Amino acid sequence: MIDLNLYRKMPIAITIAGSDSGGGAGIQADLKTFAALQVHGTTAITSITAQNTYSVISVQDVSPDMVKKQILAVYDDLGIDAGKTGMLHTSEIINAVSEIVGKLGFPLVVDPVMIAKSGAKLLRDDAINTLVKKLFPIAKVVTPNKFEAEALSNIKISSIDDMKKASKIIRGLGPEVVVVKGGHISGDEAIDVVYDGREYKIFRSPRYSDKTTHGTGCSFSAAIAAYLARKYNVIDAIKEAKKFISIAIKYGLLIGKGNGPVNPMAYIVREASRYQVLRELKSFLKELSTFKGIEELIPEVGMNIAYSIIYPMDKIDIAAVTGRIRKISTGGIIYGEPEFNMSDHLSRYILKAREYDERIKVAVNIRYDPRYIDILRNLGLKIGFYDRSKEPTEIKYREGSTIQWGVEYVWTKLKEIPDVIYHLGDIGKEPMIILLSDDLKKIKRWISIILKSL
Repeated sequence: MIDLNLYRKMPIAITIAGSDSGGGAGIQADLKTFAALQVHGTTAITSITAQNTYSVISVQDVSPDMVKKQILAVYDDLGIDAGKTGMLHTSEIINAVSEIVGKLGFPLVVDPVMIAKSGAKLLRDDAINTLVKKLFPIAKVVTPNKFEAEALSNIKISSIDDMKKASKIIRGLGPEVVVVKGGHISGDEAIDVVYDGREYKIFRSPRYSDKTTHGTGCSFSAAIAAYLARKYNVIDAIKEAKKFISIAIKYGLLIGKGNGPVNPMAYIVREASRYQVLRELKSFLKELSTFKGIEELIPEVGMNIAYSIIYPMDKIDIAAVTGRIRKISTGGIIYGEPEFNMSDHLSRYILKAREYDERIKVAVNIRYDPRYIDILRNLGLKIGFYDRSKEPTEIKYREGSTIQWGVEYVWTKLKEIPDVIYHLGDIGKEPMIILLSDDLKKIKRWISIILKSL
């Protein structure tokens, strides 16, 4: 018999931080992050703020005694596997938190929140020294951004070497591990430097839009705490949290008049969509195989259908047909099972097209025939063309670069991603038509109309 008490037990994490009435940062962001990472989130609210995406209008602190009582109430009943701090506005609140956490001894991630995105101070000047003296020595991890690290280390930061120097100084203040975040340092990548007293580790990710970064520090530190609660070692917890926050930023929410909030739920939504993608693609293939004359659309290299999950980060998030779709001599088609990471070419089309239009989820290649182009154009579809013979030499001989160049070329000409992109081939390259859409049903309709028109 299953022990449901054991089966349903979840790790417990606590956020000791301020409340954001706009729901983008603070305990609201932390709780979303905990939930997305399968950790039960609890709270000790330190301050109540009236804020939105562009300003902090007012701050009202909770009494230090009440902060302590919230932490104890959670610990006495549920236990605490890990915790994190966010906004600790005053020295009195910091003293209260350090006293109770020091006694309870759970792993603590300290996000030294000093200034909000809007520029409002979330840590009083006189409380900075208290934070360093009282909280840093009991912290498992401290996660300062560029400006916080500069204030804590008294070093101007503009490079990875500067980040290393600052992290070493900050670790000397007591924490076990320091993460100096590079989100505010210019460059094509967001680079974080991690120092544990023995070695430096560099974690990199592409730099995404700064339009949806409200709550980044909160969600990142909460993710580290969540992984610590799940018994990850500290370096792995930071590494996984970096992946988590990259997804949350890339697919942040374009709401409000200021910096839109990150989207912690993007992580769990994209994982949940994997099953749906495979199921829908299987059903589509089954229907496609019943289309009379479908084999006429199969190119010499074979046909494939790539279908993306809701929030793709790379080609491993795009499913396609194993071994491609092939025509058989007696008529009709044969195909394998759909799996993820099965079509490098079509995945590149989707990922590049999504840089300009995030609605694109499907790409299908069919045999080039000028009649097909005419039929699709008569449907009212947008048509794009690129000439592979005009491809720059440095692109042509760089593996995997042609598709990105072709999509970018079409975008430059049309200022939009069309429904159809085609090329006439090159030496050793077959001419091809690519259908792009946000929906498998549209692709099915277009293919059906081509076949009926012929």
